[in-house]
Amino acid sequence: MTIPLSVLDLSPISAGSDARQALRNTVDLARQVERWGYRRFWIAEHHFVNVASAAPTTLIGLLAAATESIRIGTAAVQLGHHTSASVVEAFGTVDALHPGRLDLGLGRSGHRGAQLRSAGVPPVPSQDRPVQVRDGVVLPPPFNPGQLLDTSRLAASLEALYLPGAQPLPYAEQVRQIRDLLEGTYTGSDGVHLRALPGEGADVQLWLFGSSGGESAQLAGESGLPFAANYHVSPGTIVETVQAYRDAFRPSERFPRPYLVVSADVVVAEDDATARHLASSYGHWVYSIRSGAGAAEYLDPDTAPPLSDQQRRLVEDRVSTQFVGSPGAVAQRLRSLQQLTGADELVITSVTHDHADRLNSHRLLAREWGLSHIRAA
Repeated sequence: MTIPLSVLDLSPISAGSDARQALRNTVDLARQVERWGYRRFWIAEHHFVNVASAAPTTLIGLLAAATESIRIGTAAVQLGHHTSASVVEAFGTVDALHPGRLDLGLGRSGHRGAQLRSAGVPPVPSQDRPVQVRDGVVLPPPFNPGQLLDTSRLAASLEALYLPGAQPLPYAEQVRQIRDLLEGTYTGSDGVHLRALPGEGADVQLWLFGSSGGESAQLAGESGLPFAANYHVSPGTIVETVQAYRDAFRPSERFPRPYLVVSADVVVAEDDATARHLASSYGHWVYSIRSGAGAAEYLDPDTAPPLSDQQRRLVEDRVSTQFVGSPGAVAQRLRSLQQLTGADELVITSVTHDHADRLNSHRLLAREWGLSHIRAA
């Protein structure tokens, strides 16, 4: 059985372009993938870098208004940077006008950021595990965050994102608050009942996101929630992440069994050589993130210089696990990923310098995968 495909977009800013155009491209992409039969359109949250998805709780409203039926969501709201009430009220506002279409994805990046802000990047033991290929899926050693070359920009960003002296709630507690506000059962520490209007009773589906078998995967399972595992961010931990979610899962009213989405970074073109060329500046972009400088403008593959050996070593796990090639070749690798993880759905993220190439990548994959609503271009 062919499982659904969805889209995760970062609103990347290409070299020579700007944030305004990146956001227009995101809206256009959402409209097009809706036509081509993708199930969901999710947007990420990033700050002080060259991607334009800094305000997902604003952007979901614009995307919902620009589309008709595709589910719109966040992948994910960084809870440490938001109060529970602000998240629920924002989603409740959009749901009031576009009911039943929103996925509220929650992540703990903001909570991890607070820990890094106070303690620095913790040392991580080196990984001796060699690269594995299991059932056709590349599983590199997990990335060691101690390899980050410069954390000063991260520290400055976190300082700008938090009010002085503010401390985020524990992740599990904030997830509970959000659920209570949506269900109308929230009570403050002094016993006072509060209602979030709009927000209470909104037909919003909660999701948790994670890149390891830690708190997010376990909490999603224990709460009977759907879970999105980030193969495209942390390919070396995907097996442990998925297993932790399944092991912890307790049936809920809406989800009697686990529901798992797995992400993959994809570039598709008419032939393998063209796809490899379009994806050839992806390593530069990942390096800009891991060097500590933050995501740079996405370079034109026609003019991007080759990576040095040192740069390539830092990004090899991400480059080797990007799904690049012709429609048939990429679809085969995606099926291998689905079979290894048992995913109920795959979410595709794709970055290219030219917006037209990104559209074409999603269109070609939709056709190859057999998505039902694809129309002639």
